[in-house]
Amino acid sequence: MSAPAARLGDLAARGNRLPVSEFACDNAPVTEPQEHALTGGNVSAGVVRVGDTVRKPAGPHTAAVEAFLSYLNTAGFAGAPETLGRDELGRHVLQYVPGAIAHGLPPMDLDGLHRVGRLIRELHDLSEGFRPPRDARWDVVIQPDRADLICHNDLASWNLVCASDRWVFIDWDGAAPGSRLWELAWSVTSFVPLDPGGDPDKDAPRVQALADGYGLTSQQRRELPHLIGPHSRAMFELLRTSSATGQQPWARLYAEGHGDYWGPVADYADRHIGTWARALGSRYPVTRADRP
Repeated sequence: MSAPAARLGDLAARGNRLPVSEFACDNAPVTEPQEHALTGGNVSAGVVRVGDTVRKPAGPHTAAVEAFLSYLNTAGFAGAPETLGRDELGRHVLQYVPGAIAHGLPPMDLDGLHRVGRLIRELHDLSEGFRPPRDARWDVVIQPDRADLICHNDLASWNLVCASDRWVFIDWDGAAPGSRLWELAWSVTSFVPLDPGGDPDKDAPRVQALADGYGLTSQQRRELPHLIGPHSRAMFELLRTSSATGQQPWARLYAEGHGDYWGPVADYADRHIGTWARALGSRYPVTRADRP
């Protein structure tokens, strides 16, 4: 899990959307095996591009992440980069996927949100069959509501690369046990996006589109609205408590004002639970591309 990367002073210019990316995409061609620093994140340092690969410092969680990505790669999931082992420095090597970060693009239309929902559903369905190594260690930043399957835990617009032939989620270091709806609640907040001062009447059809793309059951439609606010509030509490304990990088991010964003986001989501619930009571129309 990452934290907002934009300064609060940039909110107006960015439509109140705060990115949380591991690194910024660099689409410049690379013809030599030279390291190019990838910037844009607030949590991980030392991430570089070498040719068509990304190199990331390894940690206690990396072996488990590698096992999960390897499982997804073998299963044919196109929404994750290939994991390519370790380099001579012990860094985790991953496929570099050129494309635009969704967060830097105009907000998605309803079909785009529907597509995101389908991609997340595909990931979760595959994840149900993954059996982590017995000695798996995960980097859990925010405790989920439940631990039903391995989740990415930051499926957000700042971690989605929109390539010409596929959409790919990056930054899998926070993968860990979680639940479908806890993860989907975070994705709703990012992709709709839900922002302080938003318009619930305009946001509600967008919440519906993403949820319908996922294919929620009636019971899940009743539960999801009640998790959207709590997930954002969990991020706020991580920042707030870290400011007292000194845990980094969260204490620094809180000092920079990031808590001033996530607290109001949670308030906005909670104020309009009824709106989200009513929106999820009907179905998003099936497009031609979605028909068998």
